[in-house]
Amino acid sequence: MLLNIEHRTQYIYSEPVNYTIQQLRLTPQDGFGQHVKRWEIRVNGHLQRHADTFGNIVHTLVLDGAHDEITIVAVGEVETGVDSAAHPEDNIPLEFYLRTTPLTQADEAIKTFAAKTVGGAQAIDALKLEKLMKAVIKHVRYKKGTTAIGTTAAEAFEQGAGVGQDQTHVFISCCRSLGLPARYVSGYLFTHDSSLMESHAWVDVCLADTGWISLDVSNACRTNGMHVRLAAGLDYRDACPISGARVGGGDEKMEVNVIVNQMQQSQQ
Repeated sequence: MLLNIEHRTQYIYSEPVNYTIQQLRLTPQDGFGQHVKRWEIRVNGHLQRHADTFGNIVHTLVLDGAHDEITIVAVGEVETGVDSAAHPEDNIPLEFYLRTTPLTQADEAIKTFAAKTVGGAQAIDALKLEKLMKAVIKHVRYKKGTTAIGTTAAEAFEQGAGVGQDQTHVFISCCRSLGLPARYVSGYLFTHDSSLMESHAWVDVCLADTGWISLDVSNACRTNGMHVRLAAGLDYRDACPISGARVGGGDEKMEVNVIVNQMQQSQQ
């Protein structure tokens, strides 16, 4: 499947901003069944590119002159469902993805829930993982406005509601409590009805017998040709599309719009 993607993020400030620095994880790479045919980032500022610990391509954006808005547009074409080499992040030892973070710390309630759902930590296969995934979204119902960016897995699990980020964190927390390496993945999802107009998230989990598999917790399915991978890490903070800081600016208004369309592929 050939997908055309446009991801537009606009920040508008009530007062002039004196200085902005942002980390943009907005560049997909070849690997995990996808091939990047064309990609660029358009922004009213200087970009410096580097690779982070996880192998993600990151651009540092710096604006050191007075400004009252920032517009960032990532646009390009990505082919999915193709054979491709492993992503550089696979060179990281598996044990690293057993590390907990403040957002994914498993409390006793999560540990008990995970063990009870899969019947213990032994001989966990893909079918048991899918059972766990469905149990998570049944327990943590999708409901906007109930959580914030800093909400932890334990908090979302306790209140039984959240958004995709929360469901993803809870699932990662469950997996790590069972001794399964897991990582947070950010990216895009194509839907035929264009119902998802924002970035998406899912989870990679490593099983002893099959290696890494990717599960879209919010949609209770494995990833497929509808998904385009951007970045990965231990949690949302490692993989979020944009993060940063500013000096000045007063109140901030942010608008995000993502358009993912299927394109016709030319016959060879």
